[in-house]
Amino acid sequence: MFEGRRLIIATKHKKETVIAPLLEEALGANCFVDETFDTDILGTFSGEVERQQDPIATARLKCLKAMELNKCDLGIASEGSFGSHPSMAFASADDEFLMFIDKKNDLEIIARELSTDTNFNGKPIKTEKELLDFAELAKFPTHALILKKSKDDITDMAKGIMNFDTLKSVFQNLQDQYGSVFVETDMRAMHNPSRMLVIEAATKKLIAKIKSTCPECETPGFGVTDLKKGLPCDLCGMPTQSTLSLIKTCKKCKFTKEELYPNDKKVEDPMYCDFCNP
Repeated sequence: MFEGRRLIIATKHKKETVIAPLLEEALGANCFVDETFDTDILGTFSGEVERQQDPIATARLKCLKAMELNKCDLGIASEGSFGSHPSMAFASADDEFLMFIDKKNDLEIIARELSTDTNFNGKPIKTEKELLDFAELAKFPTHALILKKSKDDITDMAKGIMNFDTLKSVFQNLQDQYGSVFVETDMRAMHNPSRMLVIEAATKKLIAKIKSTCPECETPGFGVTDLKKGLPCDLCGMPTQSTLSLIKTCKKCKFTKEELYPNDKKVEDPMYCDFCNP
């Protein structure tokens, strides 16, 4: 279905370095990048352009625009978000969505990778020691940093800093000029190896989903659309909040399949039972 077709990767931040080899090997498509396509018009992490839509809608728009500009009917785009983990208190998370669109076959397939393997951080600083302590925590210089006047003021902002001499020099200039400095991690993929690994993991998930075909019509993207809780307690037999089954649905023909015991266990430990351990 994809062998030999042109596939546009909508990025200006070198994401193709991890996405392209995996897709070319798995699908046989010919991946390419349009260097003139500016994905930053749809939002930046550093505050110049606010993202107007949610990550999935933004990835879709990014992908479709790149496909249209390059007269290509096969494309992929990723969109990441950074902040607090939705279920782990005090942990930061990298939430990556990958959107795969095939206009020829009317396909849209999405994969998501939520990871705590991120250096995402930022804080106001007053001294060079605070700067260097932050840099060490942020995995500098393999991971770039951003310096600016304050958290929400991008005046004289310096991005993509990856050596100590520049870091110290920019810090001193901002401190002398404004009396305040804010340091934050540069989350652009080409300056953040940790994020690139998360994008790679999301790509592998996407490929697995593309290769999962509907048992009825063989359309790619036969994936999980819902889950059922209720795995029985090993002690009392009552339903728990743990997953009993996964529901897979075909977007094309709507065929649905329920897969029981996705975590390879048929009962749950009583410690997770609301009746045995309220």
